[in-house]
Amino acid sequence: MARPVRTAEGGLRVAVRVTPKAGRDGVAGASREEAGQYRLLVKVSAPPAEGAANAAVVAVVAKAFGVAKSCVRILRGDTAREKLLLIGGDAELLSARFAELERNSS
Repeated sequence: MARPVRTAEGGLRVAVRVTPKAGRDGVAGASREEAGQYRLLVKVSAPPAEGAANAAVVAVVAKAFGVAKSCVRILRGDTAREKLLLIGGDAELLSARFAELERNSS
C-alpha cells in the first residue's frame, strides 16, 4: 500500500483528507478511502467557511510535523476535503516524522 507522502523538491508532498467541524484538532492517522486513495486524516474543529478550516489544517499539520506554519502550503484542494500539501523542510526528517505519526495513530 502506497503511503500518502512523496518527497518533493524542498520538502514532502502529503495527501490529506480533512474533517471540518470535528470535536478537536489533530492528525487521526492514515487510511485508504473507498475510492482507493490513501491519505493522511486531519481533523479540525473550524468550519469550512472563509478559509477557517484551511488555516486550521495548516496549523495542525505544521504542529504535527514540527515546522512553522509558513512551511506548510496547500498545493491543491483549497475548497475540497481532499488536499495536497507541501511541507517545506528536510524530506528525510519529515518522512521520519510522518512514520512516527502513523505509528502513534494506529
